[in-house]
Amino acid sequence: MENPDSKPPRRVRYKGTHPKTFKDKYKELQPERYAADIEKVLQKGYTPAGMHRSICVNEIMDFLNVQPGQVGMDATLGYGGHSLEILKALNHQGKLYATDVDPLELPRTKERLEKQGFGEADVVIKKMNFAGLDLIVEEAGLLNFILADLGVSSMQIDNPERGFSLKVDGPLDLRLNPYNGKSAARLLENISQQKLEELLIENSDEPYADVIAEAIIKTIKSGGKIQTTTQLKDCIKEALDFFPASESKDMIKKSCQRTFQALRIEVNDEFGVLNAFLQKLPDALDEGGKVAILSFHSGEDRRVKKAFQAFYRQGVYSEISPEPIRPSPEEVASNPRARSAKLRWAIKA
Repeated sequence: MENPDSKPPRRVRYKGTHPKTFKDKYKELQPERYAADIEKVLQKGYTPAGMHRSICVNEIMDFLNVQPGQVGMDATLGYGGHSLEILKALNHQGKLYATDVDPLELPRTKERLEKQGFGEADVVIKKMNFAGLDLIVEEAGLLNFILADLGVSSMQIDNPERGFSLKVDGPLDLRLNPYNGKSAARLLENISQQKLEELLIENSDEPYADVIAEAIIKTIKSGGKIQTTTQLKDCIKEALDFFPASESKDMIKKSCQRTFQALRIEVNDEFGVLNAFLQKLPDALDEGGKVAILSFHSGEDRRVKKAFQAFYRQGVYSEISPEPIRPSPEEVASNPRARSAKLRWAIKA
């Protein structure tokens, strides 16, 4: 029998107006229930926790000019922002193939698209690497358009359990698929100082690669641990203690960001995947087919630029973007994460 004096459990109180931890931001993590709160965050120029704001949407859609009846591919589904606009343009006629390697975010994005009225008849979602572009073509035939947004999704950056962010402590993971391969922490346990230095230069143009590599390897060899994001950040900070006080904070932050980027690229073989994708693109596009690629750092952009130029010289592409398209000042102001984006495109001859 229920105790008449017992009180019903109190509703969990929201952790103030600015909750600090990812798990406490339940209003932001449930945008469908707290639309007004989400809008306030967006108006301040921030990306709500667990969400992703797609970049250069207008520029991409203007170039692709998606028409009903076409068949295309979003090679990096992510939060589904670009895919949603493509599906609206297709208007339930044609087909979109969408791929992503993240097993945690994929089902959530599928559900979001379904709630917008786009199901399996409109979009075929596959958990796979976009280097498998040729497998999509085997099923779909030649494609009218392909989009690849090479950036890491904000959902991955915001979640400290994924290890992508410098701002909060978490395991030094950095895998896009946390169930495959080895984490960044495991990578550092077995890498040589020379290899680490080369990796930092190749993957992120880190100017202090030698100093950082030496500090990391020395820490690990002396019995220290670099298994969390904070431990790596602290190691880099200590290694670069020679900066003038006036420049120290900003310079260390940039080196930390470049180091995390370099490790993430290595852990996920991002350059290998991108190179394979770029080489397969011409055979995946129909005549007049279009490809748009959004990159976020020089290593990616160099590869896209060189591949497009090489195929253009061979007559494979009839036209390529003469210069990268950058986000508008208005978009950067409202979404600072768009600042480094570069959009390049090509058209199949």
